[in-house]
Amino acid sequence: MEQYAIKGGTPLVGEVEIGGAKNAALAILAAAIMTDETVTIDNLPDVRDTNVLIQAMESIGVIVERIGRHSVKINAANVNSLVVEDDYIKKIRASYYLLGALLGKYKRAEVALPGGCNIGSRPIDQHIKGFRALGADVRIEHGLIITEAEKLKGNHIYLDVVSVGATINIMMAAAMAEGQTIIENAAKEPHVVDLANFLNSMGCNVKGAGTDVIRIKGVPRLHATEYTIIPDQIEAGTFMFAAAATKGDVTVKNVIPKHLESLTAKLIEIGCEVEESDDAVRVVATKKLTHTHVKTLAYPGFPTDMQPQITVVLGLAEGTSIVTESIFENRFKYVDELTRMGGNVKVEGNTAIIDGVAKYTGASLTAPDLRAGAALVIAALAAEGFSTVDEIQYIGRGYEDFHLKLRELGAQIDKVKTERDFQKFKLKVG
Repeated sequence: MEQYAIKGGTPLVGEVEIGGAKNAALAILAAAIMTDETVTIDNLPDVRDTNVLIQAMESIGVIVERIGRHSVKINAANVNSLVVEDDYIKKIRASYYLLGALLGKYKRAEVALPGGCNIGSRPIDQHIKGFRALGADVRIEHGLIITEAEKLKGNHIYLDVVSVGATINIMMAAAMAEGQTIIENAAKEPHVVDLANFLNSMGCNVKGAGTDVIRIKGVPRLHATEYTIIPDQIEAGTFMFAAAATKGDVTVKNVIPKHLESLTAKLIEIGCEVEESDDAVRVVATKKLTHTHVKTLAYPGFPTDMQPQITVVLGLAEGTSIVTESIFENRFKYVDELTRMGGNVKVEGNTAIIDGVAKYTGASLTAPDLRAGAALVIAALAAEGFSTVDEIQYIGRGYEDFHLKLRELGAQIDKVKTERDFQKFKLKVG
């Protein structure tokens, strides 16, 4: 199995280009099958999750033509099956977006129950509630979610909890329903807004995305479009926190600074300098870092997908910090790995109490999930000596060329397959 070999202790310095947002891409790829005309999508990240979703779409007859590493043309005029039970699809969470898209267009869908990272239960009851409110019958049989309707009619839907997935799925199903749908207590994340803009570019009528009330007037058909996906706020944040942990100076390019405000605020609070321009953010971390408190919340709050990264940084900050995870209940599994590096973190329920240490030391690490995997790489880059990180396929789910981008910033990191490769790496970097 491939793993990362890392020699820590080098500050990251330079510029890094951020790719398209994985979470927006997954929703937009699914929505692209709602027209029979050809859709062109640019700034598509080349990561495992998007590639798996494309494979699943191809398995039901969608024609996907790659016109570049980050561009595709999609034509769904000849969809020949409304059953998506491709083995791959069970591995990614966003497979359920095909439910909303297929139900919206064809009034029927059967999709395998989704997988993804094991970071806690992510029930789909709000999705089901939304589909039923639009007039669909929903049941779960043989590991498939089956949903069908004679016709879909707009309705007033109040989400009991803020759910990005449910907001996106209901938006797609409502896009071709009769009449108006109102989603209250809707998620406000940038990728919800990006999907709304994409649907509107295909001729839908979505208003209010980015607020907690979204109004969708259904249309009978959607048409061709060309669309560019927004930059990935979590990839950007990961490099920003990598700069902080390694006492570096990194300019993160091709970003929307407004999407990063909750991250920027915390970096400034702990002692980093942050400079913003139109589409870039520079993080300089030359001073000693100080403690702070963080609570993950739905956007515009601090993102749960950045919780492991900030915990790694706070582990090197002076004083005691507290990180509270309010979104997923199983998201501190990486803490044991951090302890093996000399970190001082205690987890009580959904709270981590972090006493800052002067340094981490290299260790053999295992990535438990996507974001924690990236955070452990950051810890290894900041640590004294050599580390390895196993299970890096998780990291490939959401980061394109992660180790190559880090290497361009001066990181001593490589992919290795065997102990012999690791020893070669040690000899090479000294």
